[in-house]
This record gives sequence, structure tokens and C-alpha cells, in this order.
Amino acid sequence: MIPLLALCFILVVLLVEAIPAIRVNGAQFFYKSVWNPGSFSSTIVTTDGVKHLSGIDFGVLPDIVGTLATSAIALIVGVPISIGAALFIVERLPRRLANGVGVFLELLAGIPSVIIGLWGALTFGPFISQHITPWIARNMPDVPVLDFFRGATGDGEGMLTSGLILAIMIIPIVASTTRDLIRQVPILPREGAIALGMSDAQTARKVTLPWVSSGIVGAVVLGLGRALGETMAVAMTCGVSLGSVATNLYGTMTTISATIVTQLDGALSDGTGFNVRTIAELALVLMVITLAVNVAARLMVRKVSGTALPVGRGV
Repeated sequence: MIPLLALCFILVVLLVEAIPAIRVNGAQFFYKSVWNPGSFSSTIVTTDGVKHLSGIDFGVLPDIVGTLATSAIALIVGVPISIGAALFIVERLPRRLANGVGVFLELLAGIPSVIIGLWGALTFGPFISQHITPWIARNMPDVPVLDFFRGATGDGEGMLTSGLILAIMIIPIVASTTRDLIRQVPILPREGAIALGMSDAQTARKVTLPWVSSGIVGAVVLGLGRALGETMAVAMTCGVSLGSVATNLYGTMTTISATIVTQLDGALSDGTGFNVRTIAELALVLMVITLAVNVAARLMVRKVSGTALPVGRGV
């Protein structure tokens, strides 16, 4: 009951803090692309009984788009690599070497996100912008639907760099969990598939992965939760472009968590407390997105396999 009570407590506190901001910001908070917290010269006004600075205007659409886009890039890049790495470690490497690789894989998961973000901002991002993204933008077919992959490639800060950094951060989580699941697959079904003439790749695709499919979905959800909520690494590599949606894959942007961490200090200086309440509303949006993703994943697993994830009974 303790995790359930903690979750309910967090949601209730966020909701109570966010109610005044919800009343003032209204529904436009979710579809506007603007972030104007006011200034020191702003006067204090009252709207619907809530005090706030004059001239404030908040819209969270760029934050939602940036959060979902970078998480999608992380899954598209990270999940195939993670599953492939897990299969390679279990089925190809000698046990002693596999154990050593597994140790380094788990050490990668323990690196603080601020260190990965610093590496991304100083080394990885500039390398991508100088050697990778120009080639992609230059060789992408001139088709309107692919314009998102063309245009200015920036200086290494943006959506692509943030998504790839998130992919690097979720690979250890998904790969190590998938590796442990694959090790639990009985040897007889795999040997039987090989005896029937299947190749190693066919055995992995037809026997091994379906056997642990529910657990792999659970591992992916764990990785997605890390990607959705990652703060420092994204804040250091996304460019933090408030109030605007990236025009292409390489443009600067922001996410919900990055906006919270970069705007909290300024919000605390607001004597009315309204900016802090708006950040609480932003955090509530992130909580709802995360919970919705987890519930959707559980429903998908039940529909496909008829079993729940290995972390509880599910929905």
C-alpha cells in the first residue's frame, strides 16, 4: 500500500497546488505556444480570485510535443539496440565474457544523468551536428512529408541530440532487464526449434522473444518512464527554447521536465506564488502522461498475451 499511498499523495498535492493555475490558465494552457511569466515591472492583478502578475501567458503545447518527440526517438533508437544486445549477450558471448559485459552495462545505468548531459552538450552534440546531421539533411529526398528531416542542423543542441541522449540512458535499463528475461527461457523449446530446422534468428524471433514478450514490454515501459521524466540531461542538450515547437528534427526545443527545472528558480521569486502553481500544473500534466502511458502498456500486454506485466497484476 505504501507506493499507492505515495502516488496518491503526490497527485493530491500537485492538484491542490495547481487548481488556482488551472482556473486562470484555462484550456488554452494545453494548446498555446507561449511562456511569459511576467517581469519585475509587472503589477499584481486578480483573476477569478487568484492573484498573479499582469501580462502572464502560459502554453504547454511545445513542452508536451518535445517530451513525446524525444521519448519517441529514444524508443525508436534504444529498444532495438537493447533487445539485440540482450540476445547477443545471452546467446553468442561466452558466459564469462557475457558476465563482464553485463557488469559494464549495469555500470552505464548508474552514471548520473548530469554527467551524460555534460558529455552530450560538450562532445556528442557537436559531433552529431558536424558529421551526422548535415549528411542526413543533405541526402534526405526533397519530399514535403520529409521536410522535418531537412533544414538547418544547428550547433548540437536540439531534439535529435536530446532523443539520442535519452536512448543511451534507457539502453542499460531495457537491455539488462531483457537479458535476465531471456536467460529464463527454457532451453528445450529453443533446441526443439533448431532441431526442426530454424536458424538462430528465426528461433529468437519465433520462440525466445514471444516467450518473454510481456516482460520486454514491461522493460520498455520502464525505459519510457525514464525518458519521459529525465531532466538534467535533456535540459543540457535541448537548447531550452520556451514557447516554440521545433521546426525540424534538429531544432532547439524543451520538455516538461526541462521547463520545470529551468523555470523553478525564477518562479520562486514571484511574490504571488502563481508561477509556482503553474509549474505544479505542468508537473501534473507530466504525471498524467506517465500514468496514461503505463496504463496503455498494461492494456496492450493483456490484449496481446492475456497476462500482466511481471511487476503486478495490472489493470
